[in-house]
Amino acid sequence: MEQNFKKGIKDGLPICLGYLSVSFTFGLLAVGMGLRWWQATLISLTNVTSAGQFAGLTIMMEAGPLISLIISQFFINLRYLLMSISLSQKVDERFTGIHRAILSMGVTDEIFAVAMSQEKPVSRQYFTGLFLTPYLGWGMGTLLGALLGEIVPAGVAELFGIAIYGMFLAIIIPKARDSKPVLSVVVIAIVLSCIIYYVPQIKLSSGMSITLCAVVAAAYGAWRHPIAEEENNEGGAA
Repeated sequence: MEQNFKKGIKDGLPICLGYLSVSFTFGLLAVGMGLRWWQATLISLTNVTSAGQFAGLTIMMEAGPLISLIISQFFINLRYLLMSISLSQKVDERFTGIHRAILSMGVTDEIFAVAMSQEKPVSRQYFTGLFLTPYLGWGMGTLLGALLGEIVPAGVAELFGIAIYGMFLAIIIPKARDSKPVLSVVVIAIVLSCIIYYVPQIKLSSGMSITLCAVVAAAYGAWRHPIAEEENNEGGAA
């Protein structure tokens, strides 16, 4: 169990470094828009969702209606529901009940990708370690950004947001390179995302766009590259 936890910590370190840069930017923006440093940090420690936090911050600072905040968060974070359903088939038989309820907060894009790439079923010890490091990085980055917001130039702060994209590519590319089914699903998602972004007649929020791309690409993968029942049973129990 201790070995699984340490492996989770190790696998979460790259995600932690990527989260530091993005949350640093969030801390800068939050303080710049009028929040106190502790308020910005509290938001990050209780949410852990980059797009959701940035969108929510804008609505709050513009005194938008509560219903707008609820709807935006629902659609932006809807993809985590799909990820959680998929991840529930990957975890081992001891990963149940209260552990799922608590650790469900750790289902983010990057953590999900790393967890699903494991060859063995995911234990709660491993997932705890995998979530803990990025979580601390997300909170620490926000705190540093909020405290140092008046020192770091705005141009430099904007560059921090690029790091998370490089980190996510580093997670996806090796799997896509080694697996043609994974590559085909990635290509479908990219093409659909480009169509949604560049066709002016299509007007969807970022959350809805991500969810739609994920559903279509995953459905294509399940249709064209189904997993045998024996292999699926070895992947873990729900």
